[in-house]
Amino acid sequence: MRRDQRDGYDAWLSGELLLFGLLGAALALFIDTPSLRHAWDTPALALVLDTAIMLAGGIVAVLAGIRFSVEGRRFDLLLSAGFFVAAASALVFEIVPVLDDPVPSRVESWAAIFGALAAMGLIAAAPFVRGTSKSRQRALGNTVAALLLLLAGLWLMLGTLGVSLPELTTGPTHPDPPALLTVALSLQAVLSLVALVGFGLRYRNRGDDLSRWLGSAATLSLFSALYRVFAPLTPPTSVSVGDFLRVIAFGVLLVGVWRAISAAEFGRAVAEERARVARDIHDGLAQYLFALATHASMLESGKVTDEAITRIKELTVSAQQEARFAVLALSSAGGTAPFDAALRRYVEFLTADGLLEVDVEIDQRVDLAPDEQIEVFRIVQEGLANVRKHANAKTAVVRIWYREGRRLVTVADDGSGFEEEAGGAGQGLRNIRQRAASIAGAASVRSLPGRGTTVEIALRA
Repeated sequence: MRRDQRDGYDAWLSGELLLFGLLGAALALFIDTPSLRHAWDTPALALVLDTAIMLAGGIVAVLAGIRFSVEGRRFDLLLSAGFFVAAASALVFEIVPVLDDPVPSRVESWAAIFGALAAMGLIAAAPFVRGTSKSRQRALGNTVAALLLLLAGLWLMLGTLGVSLPELTTGPTHPDPPALLTVALSLQAVLSLVALVGFGLRYRNRGDDLSRWLGSAATLSLFSALYRVFAPLTPPTSVSVGDFLRVIAFGVLLVGVWRAISAAEFGRAVAEERARVARDIHDGLAQYLFALATHASMLESGKVTDEAITRIKELTVSAQQEARFAVLALSSAGGTAPFDAALRRYVEFLTADGLLEVDVEIDQRVDLAPDEQIEVFRIVQEGLANVRKHANAKTAVVRIWYREGRRLVTVADDGSGFEEEAGGAGQGLRNIRQRAASIAGAASVRSLPGRGTTVEIALRA
């Protein structure tokens, strides 16, 4: 485990211990004080919470399914299956029945309980599975079909039991919750604990950010089930503390999945940028080395001239500079350094020979998405390369700032400039326009002979 991963895991573990302590103390107070074990009979609020859980579970199931179809990991398949069951059982057994009748039937209430238990079982198993699947689309389709059959079978089985199922409401003849309900909720709490341990180990071993959020959500699900175990039996239309904890748990899940999607998008951008850097190395450094090898062969053959020696020195300096830029580009393409630090480091490399002075101004209020960071870095790189090669400038200014509510990136120099109508914009400026368009930005150029050039990119709001 890398040091940064270990530090992240230690911070997460400390937060989990604190969360456990707070929720455990609240649960102890809840058990010891009967007056706190209160539920609110609000059918409308119960329907809203069930709908929120169903939507969150459905979104997580779809996103995990998309990740499985792309990467083929069985971990994502089980995650998608678990949240699909959670969302489907909430929709079919909790939401749809109350649209006609405010109080769901006994069969529907028990089906919702066992559906949530099955969903938790699949989710708890996810962090312990390994490997990938080759036939991804078929595996995903077969899994969805099997889960639908499972829910249909559960409905039919409970329907055959009918009135023999225990009542889920209190009364003079049955003041205590049925033992089957206590067992089901206790098992759900145990599965939540297993999921917490599994996701925690996965986060420790792999540094998977999604596992960190899944572990935190499992903690909230664990205490949600425990609250329902110790709470008095209430009508299905009522809302208790455990229900609110379930909603918070699914909210945490959505945050984690969104972060995972952002990380995946950033990884895609990094992979593309590394490929571009590899092409630049081939077109730049490799060409200098080839020229050096050619001149070295001339020296071996005895053709020693002052011009050849001077050319070898020039090629050596150029190759050294290209190597430095390549190392910097590869490190920045790794996505490990903060954006502003990587940009300032690049400028230090660029200005080390003293031929150009560059001032960098970054407004910390400007928030750039991961893909925007990659492209803005390359836009600045391309702009400053144009300044060095063509502008004959002494100073340049790079600004990332706000103006009239818009995010702007500008590269300005005091060089020779050019007549825009005369077609002075070359390949470098065309590359900048293409990169700006790839992140939904618009590039503009202002230049006059003898008065320098300013390249401005307006990013989307």
